[in-house]
Amino acid sequence: MRPPARWARGEWGPLCGAVRGALRGRGLRAAPMTLGAVGLTALLQYVQNRPWGYQFVQDMGAVRAQDPLWQALLRTPLSLFVPALDLPVWGALAQILLVFGIAEMCIGWWRTLVIAYAATLAGTLYARTGIALGAHAPFGLPWTDAQVVDTGPSAAVVGLAVYVSWRYGAYLTSGAVTLAMVAEVLVKENLAGKEHLAALMAVGLICLTVAVRHRCAPGLRLGAPGAYGRPPRWFAQWRPGSRAGRGSGLPPIQS
Repeated sequence: MRPPARWARGEWGPLCGAVRGALRGRGLRAAPMTLGAVGLTALLQYVQNRPWGYQFVQDMGAVRAQDPLWQALLRTPLSLFVPALDLPVWGALAQILLVFGIAEMCIGWWRTLVIAYAATLAGTLYARTGIALGAHAPFGLPWTDAQVVDTGPSAAVVGLAVYVSWRYGAYLTSGAVTLAMVAEVLVKENLAGKEHLAALMAVGLICLTVAVRHRCAPGLRLGAPGAYGRPPRWFAQWRPGSRAGRGSGLPPIQS
């Protein structure tokens, strides 16, 4: 059996190396999008808790399954940064700061946003499908969930945690997050839990697409999984034109 310290280095070493390298090189400037997202979330929390701002935030960022689809799609981007009124705001801020920050330093800001919005959008679209299926279907939802205000970064956080863990070879961590979301639905079956599963399915498709592209297009050049830090384990052994590089099917990755 591997010692815990050795196991931890194998599981999280590349990921920690990427984050450490980014912070050492640029400090807080390594995650400007994350800092902006934290500030935006805090601002929206302040505004929606004021009598003059509540309706404005609802009109701009509150998503419900009963709303017209076009309206929900327009509100979805901002809804990611609108904290849920029934949950403490510090939880949303901590999630964004930690998970978005790690993701931005590892895969870059625009990939972080793409995956975050893909996960959030998957949850938003699932809610409509689940309500259409009905409460008695395996993946259905009761009609009352159509009136639930669906905001917050949780689906995006789950999706980013799984993607970044997978991208850096922390497969046990990625699997643990997935199992935790499944357990959440089994223990307390609600809209949020099932949306998290929908987000995981969307991110799983992204992971599969990335893996297939790496396998089928070994010369493809993508953005760095570690925009400023150390790349994952498999990348350290890959060199353009080398025998290992030609045989691995993995492309050189740069920012």
